[in-house]
Amino acid sequence: MSDSIRIEVAYAPPDRQEVVRLEVARGTTALEALELSGLKERFAELAGAAPALGVFGRLVAHDHIVEAGDRVEVYRPLRADPRVARRARARRER
Repeated sequence: MSDSIRIEVAYAPPDRQEVVRLEVARGTTALEALELSGLKERFAELAGAAPALGVFGRLVAHDHIVEAGDRVEVYRPLRADPRVARRARARRER
């Protein structure tokens, strides 16, 4: 059994999606994977933050141990509550 696994770390700012493929040691956490990806250095909004993380659309804790083939997703905070935004759009469309 190999001591390393392949994963991806994905972040989607409003205008594009960045996916970084990594080979990491078994036992690497989701937060460590984000650190290793270099995305925090490339995107100022991630620099001092502890963003929400997920694996394939499911929210995970920062200490979640990643597995081979996982796609760690870095979530941006919502700009507005989706329900409130939907109601406002519906009012404008009337």
